[in-house]
Amino acid sequence: MHGMWGHDWTVGLKGDWRRPPWPGHPRGDAWSEMWAEWWRGPAPRADRGLVRFLVLDAIASQPRHGYEIIQVIGDKSGGSYKPSPGVIYPTLQMLEELGHARTVERDGRKVYTITDAGQSELREHAEEVAEFYEGYGDARWERHADDVANVMKRVGRVIRLFKHSMRHGRVRPTTLRKMHGILDEALHKLEELLSLEEP
Repeated sequence: MHGMWGHDWTVGLKGDWRRPPWPGHPRGDAWSEMWAEWWRGPAPRADRGLVRFLVLDAIASQPRHGYEIIQVIGDKSGGSYKPSPGVIYPTLQMLEELGHARTVERDGRKVYTITDAGQSELREHAEEVAEFYEGYGDARWERHADDVANVMKRVGRVIRLFKHSMRHGRVRPTTLRKMHGILDEALHKLEELLSLEEP
């Protein structure tokens, strides 16, 4: 599909670009497929304050070593978030210093287990842990698919409106300047909104 500039903007989309990007959704389009790729894209991150609660949650059921903790967090987030050893081991050291975790021997190897103080801390922040996994688990796409599709349909409408107007010579310099203002205002509001949603 070639746009007004002769570039096939569907190149690079995986599979049939006309295929709906999720089961049961009405016929999709390239924008929906593109957004599906972005949605599955870069792994989200958790800030240091939240990581320690994720670690406590991972060792609450049984003692684990660092790489097991990474695996548990990765599994519970559906593969969306997998902290690096450079994040996990300093966090474990901090939890030891706080008295929230301690080391024990298992099969001749040092593993970490939660303390009573750590259990109390985890209970106080259980809602944050649950919200994190709810937001970044595999089910997030299916759960919010309709909302995401509706947002992307509106983005697609803006693009199509602009391309249609350009083809018919309806976009004058004064119109472009007004569009800049409208889009800048919308972007500013979206940036403010999305900055509040970051973990």
